[in-house]
Amino acid sequence: MIVLKFGGTSVGFADRIKEVAKLVSDGQRKIVVLSAMAGTTNRLEQIAGFLSEKKNVEANEIIDICEKRYLNTVDELFSTEEYKKRSKELVKSHMNSIRSFTVDLFTVFEEKTILAQGELLTTALFHFYMKEQGQRAALIAALDFMRINSDNEPDSNYIKENLNKLLNEHSSEEILITQGYICRNAFGEIDNLQRGGSDYSASLIGVATDAAEIQIWTDIDGMHNNDPRFVEGTQSISDLSYDEAAELAYFGAKILHPTSVLPAKLAAIPVRLLNTMKPDAPGTLISGKQKKNRITAVAAKDNITAIKIKSGRMFLAYGFLRKVFEIFESYKTPIDMITTSEVGVSVTIDNNKHLKDIVLDLKRYGTVVVDENQVIVCVVGDLVAENNGYANKIIEAVSHIPLRMISYGGSNYNVSLLINAKDKKSALNSLSKKLF
Repeated sequence: MIVLKFGGTSVGFADRIKEVAKLVSDGQRKIVVLSAMAGTTNRLEQIAGFLSEKKNVEANEIIDICEKRYLNTVDELFSTEEYKKRSKELVKSHMNSIRSFTVDLFTVFEEKTILAQGELLTTALFHFYMKEQGQRAALIAALDFMRINSDNEPDSNYIKENLNKLLNEHSSEEILITQGYICRNAFGEIDNLQRGGSDYSASLIGVATDAAEIQIWTDIDGMHNNDPRFVEGTQSISDLSYDEAAELAYFGAKILHPTSVLPAKLAAIPVRLLNTMKPDAPGTLISGKQKKNRITAVAAKDNITAIKIKSGRMFLAYGFLRKVFEIFESYKTPIDMITTSEVGVSVTIDNNKHLKDIVLDLKRYGTVVVDENQVIVCVVGDLVAENNGYANKIIEAVSHIPLRMISYGGSNYNVSLLINAKDKKSALNSLSKKLF
C-alpha cells in the first residue's frame, strides 16, 4: 500500500484531474488523498467571512462564482451524459448547502463545515471520473476516520481502527479516494487540520496503514535548494533526512507542510516529493538517512515579528524567563527564535493575532520593542559544531545585510538569521552564490 497526496494545483482543472487519474491507474492498490481544487478554499474563506459579517449578498456572489467554475469543470471532465448529470446535481447540492447559511444562523462551527466543501466536492468528482473510466475505485470519507482530540492532536488509535475498517470493507477496490485537510474534532463536529493540512492527512493515513511510501505530488519537481521564486538556477535536492525536511518545511519551503514530517519519521516511512506536471522527474526522497558534511538548502519564512524585552532590574532574577514564556503560552503563540543578552531577551513570532495583549503583559517586566516586517532565513544541512567553517561561510554570505538576530546551536541541522523583509531576495541570492 502506498499513499499519494495531490495538492490543489494538481487537481485545479479538468485536464489536470485527468492526468492524476492516469498517474494512479497503474494496477497497484493505493490511497489517493486530494486537496480542494486550487483557489477553492480561499473562496470558501471569503464566503465564511461575508457570512460572519452578515453580508449575505456578497456571500451569494462568491457562491455563484464557485458553482459556475465547478459546473464548467464537470462539462470538461466527463464524456457521458450520465456522469455529467450526476456530477452537476452533486455540485448544486453542495452549493445549495452553503447557500442555506445565508438564511440560517451562522457561527464558527458552520465556518468549518463550509471550508470542508472543497475537498468533499473534488474527491466526489474524481471518484465519478474514475468510475466513468472503468476503474475499481471507492470513495471513503475522511470524516468517518480522521479525528483530532480535545488538544487538537490527531487521535491516532481512532484513525487507525476506523480507516482500516473502511479499507477492509472495500478490499476489492484498487484505488481508495479520500479527502485531505478535513476531520472531526473530539465533539464529532466537522473540523480541519489547518491550511496545508492535506500533507498532514496523507502522513497520518500512511502511518495508520503502515504504508510502504507516502508521496506528495505538487507542481514543482521536489524540494529545491533555494526558493525558485526569488533565486534563478535553483536545483532539486535528490534526498533529505527527516530532520532537514522538517526544518525546511517549518522555515518556509512551501512544497511540504511542517506537521507532515514527524508522523512519517516516527514510523520510518519514506516520503517522496514529486511533480504532477513532470511525473518522470525523480523528485526528492525524505528518509532517515543523513548525508554528512553538506549544506543542503536555504528557505525563508515571511511575516515575522521580533519582540525585544529589556530589563536590567529583572532579567537576572530567578524565574524571569519563565514569566516571559508563560505570557506567550497563555496566548497560544509559538516562538520561532530566541536570543538572550545580559539585560534582555529577543524572540520572534509568526502570528500577530494577540500581539497587542502580549506586548501589554510583557511591559510589566521591562521595556518592549517590536519590529514587524521581518523574515527568518534558514540554512539547513549537516551543521554540527565539529564541521568547521560552515557558520563562517553563512555569515560571510550576508555580511552586507543587517542581521537582527542569529540562532545557531539549537539544532544540528539549522542556522537561522533574522533580517528585514526588504533584504530577503538579496540574502537568498547571496547565500546561493556562496554556499552552492
